[in-house]
Amino acid sequence: MLRLYTNYFQPSMKLIEKTRNGSKVRKKYDRAKTPYCRVLDSGTVPEEAKEDLRETYATLNPVKLGREISRLQDQIDALARSKIHEQEEANLEYIST
Repeated sequence: MLRLYTNYFQPSMKLIEKTRNGSKVRKKYDRAKTPYCRVLDSGTVPEEAKEDLRETYATLNPVKLGREISRLQDQIDALARSKIHEQEEANLEYIST
């Protein structure tokens, strides 16, 4: 789910040139694009694969994906907190005996 959101909806800038002049480094970045757009712009990816990606993209809802990711993160957080709480209780029992 996170991969879908990241690859289809999160643009990133890619380093296209890096030059060193003494101790200074100058970096030049490409325009921000999503990995999905970069694949579609690529000339090395077969058209069938691009069409599959387009079909997947058409079924995605970024708001729904974001909410689902947030819900799952909350579940992970709650699980981690419950484990920490269980460990603290176990440590307190050990100390009090």
